[in-house]
Amino acid sequence: MDFMLEGRVAAVAAASKGLGKGVARELAAEGAKVAICSRSLERISLAAREISDATGAEVLPVAADVSTRAGCDAFIAQTIERFGRLDILVTNAGGPPTGAVDSFSDEQWQAALDLNLLSTIRLIYAALPHIRQSDQGRIIAITSISAKQPLPNLTLSNTTRAGVLGFIKSLANELGHTGVTFNAVLPGWTRTERVEELVNSLAEAQNRTPEEVIAGITASIPARRMGEVEEFAAVVAFLASGRASYLNGVALQIDGGRSQSLL
Repeated sequence: MDFMLEGRVAAVAAASKGLGKGVARELAAEGAKVAICSRSLERISLAAREISDATGAEVLPVAADVSTRAGCDAFIAQTIERFGRLDILVTNAGGPPTGAVDSFSDEQWQAALDLNLLSTIRLIYAALPHIRQSDQGRIIAITSISAKQPLPNLTLSNTTRAGVLGFIKSLANELGHTGVTFNAVLPGWTRTERVEELVNSLAEAQNRTPEEVIAGITASIPARRMGEVEEFAAVVAFLASGRASYLNGVALQIDGGRSQSLL
């Protein structure tokens, strides 16, 4: 299937590792030019070289902290300066700290909102004037299955990521007539560095071994395994493609069947 991504320009946030890097690599492999960012210029430059070497695509590394308005604006501005256009935006950010529902300060709540909700809002606001000029505009927010089915010890993530779904649905409703599509992807348990950290945190909180935690997690997934980054990235690439022109306002679970919600 031709995803119609050859020559398109994509910006993928928080892409030095994990899901963001996997998505950037998949889009590059499909022929897109890709801008990627993280807070560390060293890490994002290394990721850019790896993606470019693997795919032959032009990849722009940008040092930007998407938990700030200045970082979001700078990432989009540098993308436009290099490529002169923007067709696809994939919002993404690292996860907030784990902990019980009553264990967070006001400052920690604000930091989580900046990281996981306001980063999405700010990136989209910065990118939308450019994406609306594209004949294949796509905005995709990476959030989490916790937005639909809250996970234990992830109060900050459960709350802020649900807000992302409300924003994406609002955009799809009000701006769907522009031809730009707005969708969210909800990864479940996928083998990334972040998931390794969560497993270790749960193991400590539950006085169990990481292996026992993983066994419990996979037992709750109908597929009986965690997902791979490449499987997640392939779905995002489809949503970014010309073939997904009538998918709008979707909150798509990529979780092996883990979420049992009917909505």
